[in-house]
Amino acid sequence: MTRMDPHPAPAGSVPQADDEQLLASARRALGIEARAVEALTPRLGAEFAHACRICLECRGRVVVTGMGKSGHVAGKIAATLASTGTPAFFLHPAEAGHGDLGMITRVDAVLALSNSGETPEVVQLLPHLKRLAVPLIVMCGRADSTLARAASVALDVSVPEEACPLNLAPTASTTASLAMGDALAVAVLEARGFTRADFARSHPGGALGRQLLLHVEDLMRTGDAVPRVAPDATLSAGLLEMSRKGLGMTVVVDAAQRILGVFTDGDLRRALDRQIDVHGTLMRTVMSAQPKTIAPRELAAAAAHLMEVHRITALPVADGDGRLIGALNVHDLMRAGVV
Repeated sequence: MTRMDPHPAPAGSVPQADDEQLLASARRALGIEARAVEALTPRLGAEFAHACRICLECRGRVVVTGMGKSGHVAGKIAATLASTGTPAFFLHPAEAGHGDLGMITRVDAVLALSNSGETPEVVQLLPHLKRLAVPLIVMCGRADSTLARAASVALDVSVPEEACPLNLAPTASTTASLAMGDALAVAVLEARGFTRADFARSHPGGALGRQLLLHVEDLMRTGDAVPRVAPDATLSAGLLEMSRKGLGMTVVVDAAQRILGVFTDGDLRRALDRQIDVHGTLMRTVMSAQPKTIAPRELAAAAAHLMEVHRITALPVADGDGRLIGALNVHDLMRAGVV
């Protein structure tokens, strides 16, 4: 006779685990995945170099494909390649047989991910790839699999165990594939001589893109928006100009618009400390001569650096002859996302 539990757990209740059990599970998972990635390094050799050369010599795009969790990893690898100088896109293998095979051309290369090397949706692509004679890179966990045998080059991403305690959910195997994909992308971008400026051009919406692509002339204020006064203007006139233009400074220029100096909020505080007459004092006597300026084609990030180093909040923009053509302040840089 089976004895009934006098205090059965409510239906649908969540098993309880203390903090140490949870942390122990996490440490075990991270340890397994770390060892899976470490095991890839000794496997790098001629096959990996061959895969890199296929990407470098590809005249079209690298088509990356995979199913399920491998498909998610494949999508990330495609995005990494595309953003680092190797045109690439993800092809869903299940959609390929319904028209998307037309995305693959004879000048492309294919990178296929499959832990087993037997994923039916990916294996079904092989006859089409053979007809096109496109090179095939395979990342899989079995060297004797159908995909590995058909590949131009097969990269071994096998793992002894998954981080999943049931050894079922793709965890360590997907981490290994992702790491190998990153290694491939990094090796190829370095071989291409890919630079920070190249990266910025493909990431114009990111912080690095703004820092490396935006120039001072893209942000500077021009025309009547630039505060300026003559050296013989009174301090009161200079203060009115500062107030109207809202840059926290006014530039002192001669008749040819050559920059003679600037007058800032800091200069105003120093002038007031001396109890000078704002109506009788001329701008030439209170301005800061030989101010910091910047050229219009300088990067906006250079303007931000100049402001930071010299603890100023605004800059006149000068042409090659020292004439005033614009101005910007730290708020202009903040609005553009440069700082």
